[in-house]
Amino acid sequence: MLDAARSLDGALEIVSDSTYVVNCFRQGWWVKWVANGWRGANRQPVANRDLWEPLVELYRELPGRLSFRWVKGHASDPFNNLVDHLAAMAATSQLGGSGDEPPGAWSFEQAGEAGPADKPRPRNKPGPRKL
Repeated sequence: MLDAARSLDGALEIVSDSTYVVNCFRQGWWVKWVANGWRGANRQPVANRDLWEPLVELYRELPGRLSFRWVKGHASDPFNNLVDHLAAMAATSQLGGSGDEPPGAWSFEQAGEAGPADKPRPRNKPGPRKL
């Protein structure tokens, strides 16, 4: 995400299945993090500050250029499914990937045998507490 934001000119919509990432920018959580010395509402250091800080700096440098949109993960968004597939391949092989073709020129057949996107995990439902 950061590399794309740095290398592409003009407006950029960042689409993510992470409400944490999307809400950080849409709701301005980063403003309080910076004001509080990169500490969250719980007064603990913000996790992954090394990843957040350069993105926040870029967001501040170019106001209005980056926008964020949430999509449901493991659903019907083809690009989200593509990214999930690539992430699964990278995790399996421990190798990153790159390319010089836009996503429209890519197909799952070209990606190899990493398998389908992850299935959603069942949510833990509160049950009776054991004493």
